[in-house]
Amino acid sequence: MSNTITCIIVDDEPPAIRLLKKYTEQLQDIECVGSCTRAVEALALIEQYKPDVVFLDIQMPDLTGIQLSAIIKDKVKIVFTTAYPQFAVEGFEMNAVDYLLKPIPFNRFIAAVEKIRKQNTERTAVKLPVDMATDEYFFVKTDGKNRYQRIEIKDINYIESIKNYVVLHTSSEQVVTYNTLKYFEENLPNKLFIKIHKSFIAAIGKIEKTDNNEVWISGKCLPLGDTYRNDFFIRIEHFKI
Repeated sequence: MSNTITCIIVDDEPPAIRLLKKYTEQLQDIECVGSCTRAVEALALIEQYKPDVVFLDIQMPDLTGIQLSAIIKDKVKIVFTTAYPQFAVEGFEMNAVDYLLKPIPFNRFIAAVEKIRKQNTERTAVKLPVDMATDEYFFVKTDGKNRYQRIEIKDINYIESIKNYVVLHTSSEQVVTYNTLKYFEENLPNKLFIKIHKSFIAAIGKIEKTDNNEVWISGKCLPLGDTYRNDFFIRIEHFKI
């Protein structure tokens, strides 16, 4: 599965393109799918590859980055790259995700990628009503553009956080989505789910057994974290006979 951010680099200076390409190659979650040295060429590349973001130089011949951004801003995210800080205000007025000042340090490039990733997560997350009934559902973004999968809340056994991703373990499959455990903790029905570890949320109705350190769901042994133990057993008390 892939949640890779795709990008195009537009700059009239080949060394600047090579630097950003090198940066993308050092990160796992962003891929450069094309580059060009003239803004007018970028239009065809955007139409061909439909990237998530364009790293766009401002000072270019024929058509400036600001002029190009006015044309493409509704189609793709924009990160301006320039040696001229005086264009920053104008750049942000075009709703740019970020504004990178040359020479661009690697840590600033990473920060820009994180901003893009955060916006993608906020845009693709489907808000869950707090009072959802157990027979309701939601959609999560999976691999590829505009690919979503329906998840029945009643089918969720537990939810696991793995780095920048969340795995929804259901009765029949595992669904991976780019999101945070905190998002699901805040939006899934509190009466049906409980956080048992910094990396796990459990469906209370799917718990088979537990002891002081572990929780079993569907034959899977999950850790019960020290921070969550007291609240967990308080909740379990309500179901004891």
